[in-house]
Amino acid sequence: MAKPGHAWNRSRSLEEDEDEEDPVDAMISRTGCAAQHRELQECMAARQDWRHCQAQVRAFGECMARRQRTEG
Repeated sequence: MAKPGHAWNRSRSLEEDEDEEDPVDAMISRTGCAAQHRELQECMAARQDWRHCQAQVRAFGECMARRQRTEG
C-alpha cells in the first residue's frame, strides 16, 4: 500500500525557481498590458483592497479588451 502524502521530491533549488519567469507574468507580458498589470499589483500591495484601485483595474481591463478586439 502507498504511503500517505505524495511522492514528489523537490529536485530544484529555490534560486532556480526564482530565475524562471512566472507563467502568468509571461502570459501578461505577451498581451502588451504588463505595465497596467504591474501598476494594479503595486496598488493592491499598497492598499490591500481592490476597491481603492479602481483606476488601475479599469486601465488593465481596457488594455486587455483592446488586445482581445485586435485578436478577434
